[in-house]
Amino acid sequence: MTPAANTLVAPDFLALTLGLVVYFMGVIVTRKVAFLSNYNIPEPVTGGFLAAVFLWVLHAVTGWAISFEMITRDKLLVIFFASVGINSRLSDLLAGGKALIVLCVLTTVYVFLQNVVGVLGASLFGLPSAAGVIMGSIALVGGHGTTIAWAPAIALEHGFPPAVETGTAVATIGLIVASLLGGPVAKFLIERGKLVSGVDAPGSEDPAPEAVPAPIDKSAIMYALLVINIAVILGYLVHGPITESGIKLPLFVPCLIMGIVLSNTVPLVFPKLPWPARTPSVALISDYALSTFLAMSLMSMQLWTLAEIAGPLLIVVVIQAAVAVAFIVLALFPLLGRDYQAAVLSAGFTGLSLGATPTAIASMTAVTKHYGPSPNAFIILPLVSAFFVDIVNVIAIKAFLAL
Repeated sequence: MTPAANTLVAPDFLALTLGLVVYFMGVIVTRKVAFLSNYNIPEPVTGGFLAAVFLWVLHAVTGWAISFEMITRDKLLVIFFASVGINSRLSDLLAGGKALIVLCVLTTVYVFLQNVVGVLGASLFGLPSAAGVIMGSIALVGGHGTTIAWAPAIALEHGFPPAVETGTAVATIGLIVASLLGGPVAKFLIERGKLVSGVDAPGSEDPAPEAVPAPIDKSAIMYALLVINIAVILGYLVHGPITESGIKLPLFVPCLIMGIVLSNTVPLVFPKLPWPARTPSVALISDYALSTFLAMSLMSMQLWTLAEIAGPLLIVVVIQAAVAVAFIVLALFPLLGRDYQAAVLSAGFTGLSLGATPTAIASMTAVTKHYGPSPNAFIILPLVSAFFVDIVNVIAIKAFLAL
């Protein structure tokens, strides 16, 4: 029997439904396990990881592999980032401009540092230096997408045939580690410095007497969905010409930008038109989209593919994680100002440096639900992770491979 015959594929709607089940499993476990709740581990991370472990056991016992269609999952990601854009005020983003610049500079330094650590880790196990770049910024800062783009060429041109398998394994392990570290890092920084948010909850920012946010009801939800969908449609329309021009950006970036554009133009042009920005309805839609996306992403990890090469790779990722935490606590957090926003961005940078943008956002969301809002952080970090880090990463990868 071929491997394909041993694979069961869950169709898209079933995958979505299982993602909801996995999320609620994570809610129950997180509430019952004090460590998970105290250290702000996101519920979809808990549920998704437990589901992935269950599927690993099932594979070990039966030989069957379960995979999932992820069409709806990918749509939920763009819905989430469009809602983040809808909630954005340009004045807030301009006020956070210094933090954006500082984070870009620190990200540049860290990408090169991560490759240094990767190369040293590769030499520890007698691997070629190109393997160190795979175990550095290609798989960790870059994630699965960058791994798929670079690993085949490294396998052919740099004397490291298992580049694809190694990169995929490191990216997967990094995703798990990032999911578990972001909350504890922020908790340590916030409670050590006794930091507070200083921002009201979404939907309660300086409401005028005539503009008190509407309660969550059918009309409010449908209106918020309409505005978010318009932002997504505009994002799709912009993404096509951007891609054709040779600039590669994930789809969620133009959707985020279109949400920002709408929220900072429509209320000015039509001041009497109700606008759903920072209302409970948008917050509900945003939470649903991100939680379901993350639960589906983590439950679909095929952990058994890591078993044969997990040993040395796990050691390298643990070293990378230790370096990331030290960098955040000793450099990033102080240079960002040692305030509450810096602590939230520190949680996000953990995901950016070791996992993926959705992981970073999930960690920041868990932190802000516990300690209070930090709206600028949810704009600053995606801009760095989407616009900036890929460019820096390409430069760093080429530099290290040339060595």
